[in-house]
Amino acid sequence: MVQNEAYDLIVIGAGPGGYVAAIRAAQVGLKVACVEKDDRLGGVCLNVGCIPSKALLDSSEYYHLAKDHFAAHGIKTGKVGLDLPVMMARKEQVVEELTGNVKKLLEGNNIRILHGTARLAGENRVEIEQNTGSAGRKKRRTYEAKSIILATGSSPVAIPGLEFDGKHIVSSTEALMFKTVPKHLGIVGGGYIGLELGSVWLRLGSKVTVVEMLPQIATTMDGQVARALDRILRNQGMNIRLNTRVTEAKISRNKVNITLEADDKKEIASCDRLLVSVGRRPLTQNLGLEEVGVETDPETGHVLVDEKYRTNIPSIYAIGDIIPGPMLAHKASAEGIAVAECIVGLPGEVNYDALPAVVYTWPEVASVGLTEEQVKERNIPYCIGSYPFSGAGRARCMGEKDGFVKLISHSKTDRILGVHIIGPRAADMIAECVLALEFGASSEDIARTIHGHPTFSEALQEAAMAIRKCSIYAS
Repeated sequence: MVQNEAYDLIVIGAGPGGYVAAIRAAQVGLKVACVEKDDRLGGVCLNVGCIPSKALLDSSEYYHLAKDHFAAHGIKTGKVGLDLPVMMARKEQVVEELTGNVKKLLEGNNIRILHGTARLAGENRVEIEQNTGSAGRKKRRTYEAKSIILATGSSPVAIPGLEFDGKHIVSSTEALMFKTVPKHLGIVGGGYIGLELGSVWLRLGSKVTVVEMLPQIATTMDGQVARALDRILRNQGMNIRLNTRVTEAKISRNKVNITLEADDKKEIASCDRLLVSVGRRPLTQNLGLEEVGVETDPETGHVLVDEKYRTNIPSIYAIGDIIPGPMLAHKASAEGIAVAECIVGLPGEVNYDALPAVVYTWPEVASVGLTEEQVKERNIPYCIGSYPFSGAGRARCMGEKDGFVKLISHSKTDRILGVHIIGPRAADMIAECVLALEFGASSEDIARTIHGHPTFSEALQEAAMAIRKCSIYAS
């Protein structure tokens, strides 16, 4: 074991939390190293998560539009064909470019990139195991650091009886890399990952069946929005089975036979591929937490931290998917900035009450703040204003009339409590709402803000006006 140079900070993990933390730490004057076990930087998000899935969602949407919707706009294309290898190659190119940009950012901020598997070797030491490239031999080196940030991310949850085999029973990683379009794709779990990947393969020609054990899909959403999304996806051809469990899966003759249970009844169904997408778990195995004494939640495995992201070991911090909270890339990035600032004594913090969430189905779904169900649970007096996209001129021009904007405000103070959007460009529209919550805006503030015409965001203004029953167009 070779002893190496010392750093002010070592970041373990180069995903959206880790690389952002490393860069911010370098900006405030620290000598930083960033460790990544994979060849490419960027973590799950850039390599097998957010970015490749959105690349395929966009490509599949273009294919769907060309095949089924261009004619309504007077565009004649003839027979539209699918070249899946080209689509996959484009996805990989997007990933390659973005992961390369992360490397340039780190190098440009004089951050040393260390490739290998990291493990805590003490309160101020990190041991890194690297392949030497010769006969599987490995070498280990130990690095000293005044502070250490754990940003190792998460991995898909496996279910007993539905174990991943990487070919027939797959996680989201393999579902981004199918070489052919499955005739029938089964999906266990009606969360955002399953619905997004289901949308990709549905557009490309698969029969898609989503099995959800709870009474609604996308359970973290506002109930009204979730029900609208359920209806729209069913109209697109997605088969959604609620209150149903998948208890077993067996592979036979290149098919996956699954056992379904609903209302105390069992049935057998089959599909070509089964995507198990029921959530993710903190990736903390073999990180040396127990040996060093870092406290974790015994039920979830999350690393426990204080308001400055410090663990019970003063020199060790943690951010992103391995600490409690939504497993979102932008949450991890915000925490990355905050923790770097906290380490040097600056007032770094994250406002979790203004944390947006987006589901990239079509139409998109985006939200921030409290749902109507949460407002009721807390006995907060509230008002609701909503407005359908069918009333927005821009949406009608595009032929995208599904969905609505729902704005919730405090009935006494008019302060905005939450905004929930299902419709075209919802992912971009939510930014204005996040800013509104961050600054404690009222619905009147949005109602009196002039929005360009014709735009999708006019629906937000109309929803704000509807709260006070003063909308010009709402009936």
